[in-house]
Amino acid sequence: MDKEKMDAYKNRLEEQRGRLMREIASEEKPTDFGSDIDDSSEEASEAEEFANRTALAQTQKNELLEVERALQKIEGGTYGICDNCKNEIEEEALSVAPESALCTNCKKKA
Repeated sequence: MDKEKMDAYKNRLEEQRGRLMREIASEEKPTDFGSDIDDSSEEASEAEEFANRTALAQTQKNELLEVERALQKIEGGTYGICDNCKNEIEEEALSVAPESALCTNCKKKA
């Protein structure tokens, strides 16, 4: 992979990392549901919202780990190489998801 493409992927990954970090911080902010406890359905709704936000934050953290790993691979000179078969990851796969760690064939097998 040439340096220009590598730099473009690095920039996309860094932007993605920043976005994810902002989103995670937003999702993890405690929500002030107030102190009024009128009925159990309101409490259930609040608990469900909290659970949904926690799950979303965890998904974003997992995505952030993939982005961080891809950035480490760029620094280590192994970016674009499949973790499984060690072949090159297809350009079209990287253009869709620059954090990809597997080539198309290995993704199909997983």
